[in-house]
Amino acid sequence: MTMKTFNPADESNPWMFKTFLGAVGPRPIAFASTIDKDGRPNLAPFSFFNAFGVNPTTMVFSPSRRGRDNTTKNTFENVKEVPEVVINVVTYEMVQQTSLASTEYDKGVNEFVKAGFTAIRSDTVRPARVKESPVQFECKVREVIETGGAGSANLVICEVQRVHIREDLLDEDNMIDQNKIDLVGRMGGNFYVRAHGDALFEVEKPILKKGIGIDRLPDHIKDSKVLTGNDLGKLGNTETYPEDKDIVEAKQLSEVKEILDDQRLDSSQKQTEIQRLASVFLAEGEVLKAFAMLMIKT
Repeated sequence: MTMKTFNPADESNPWMFKTFLGAVGPRPIAFASTIDKDGRPNLAPFSFFNAFGVNPTTMVFSPSRRGRDNTTKNTFENVKEVPEVVINVVTYEMVQQTSLASTEYDKGVNEFVKAGFTAIRSDTVRPARVKESPVQFECKVREVIETGGAGSANLVICEVQRVHIREDLLDEDNMIDQNKIDLVGRMGGNFYVRAHGDALFEVEKPILKKGIGIDRLPDHIKDSKVLTGNDLGKLGNTETYPEDKDIVEAKQLSEVKEILDDQRLDSSQKQTEIQRLASVFLAEGEVLKAFAMLMIKT
């Protein structure tokens, strides 16, 4: 497939903005609760957001300038007046209400009321928390960085003072169970993604071990037309090649024996069928067995 190349300097701001939204995702959502100097609350979601470190505990979100008229949002104005914010996470069961809160109501309108959320008192900051959100971060605003004109980012750099987590989400080590929290992420246009059920999958991090790498896989595996890049990544993340006993055990698997004993297949065809079988084992997390069967000489 060919690539089409664009220079941001030659494109419109709306095009670049929509390209960000379509390509950079899913994006976590900061459901930001703030107040103005008169104590009036505001609640709004922002998907240009993430956590950036724990020493100090740093979160950053961007209530960007409006591209159409270069005006600023109430949230941005509020954190300049009262440098405090509560960042509430957004789950599937509250996503429609959260979207409603993004409506550009007039300054002073209470989005807690408009969107039907419950405001509860914070411990260390003046803005209220959203009771319906299962994780709430009370933050002091350390710095606000303005980057330009219409459509530009305003980086609100926050330091977390308190974290509130709904107890039923926590395991015995006080870690959040990813199968319970049911988060949503923002995509382009009107699209969101739900991080739940079959959408969740695990990838083993190569932190405490050093894999052999794809470059050290035998050529018949590395150059396979069957195995995907993800398959090769799993194999390259193993620390050693299969031992002889592993290969012998792989030969005894009924599915492998059926391929090896099939007289209708030549050596190349047998290798292809074994690679197809290995890809199934890799998908099921049986990396050693898959690697061992791929090492069988056909």
